[in-house]
Amino acid sequence: QVQLVESGGGLVQAGGSLRLSCAPSGRTFSSNAMGWFRRAPGKEREFVAAINWSGGSTRYADSVKGRFTISRDNAKNMVYLQMNSLKPEDTAVYYCAARNYGAVATTPPGYNYWGQGTQVTVSS
Repeated sequence: QVQLVESGGGLVQAGGSLRLSCAPSGRTFSSNAMGWFRRAPGKEREFVAAINWSGGSTRYADSVKGRFTISRDNAKNMVYLQMNSLKPEDTAVYYCAARNYGAVATTPPGYNYWGQGTQVTVSS
């Protein structure tokens, strides 16, 4: 059974940093694009960042450009989201996702596997 397990969420003050990790199990995703999405209270799930199978192509939401960095380590079958200069509006549940293709996608229907999410709370 394929599972994506997120970790690294927590409570941080505005301006602080967190690093989220995504650990797939049940299969390797070294040939698959991966993404991060988030859902804030009362809002729809929104795209945050995505990375292609090799790590050579990345995409970011405008709201996080220059602050967040997505990366992957295919040898470890891990994906990361480094979040710097966090703002209260970044508060959300963050989800790791994987798709059955190597190229990135920026919408939820483009992904086939989802984690349970990890809470990120940024205090002002």
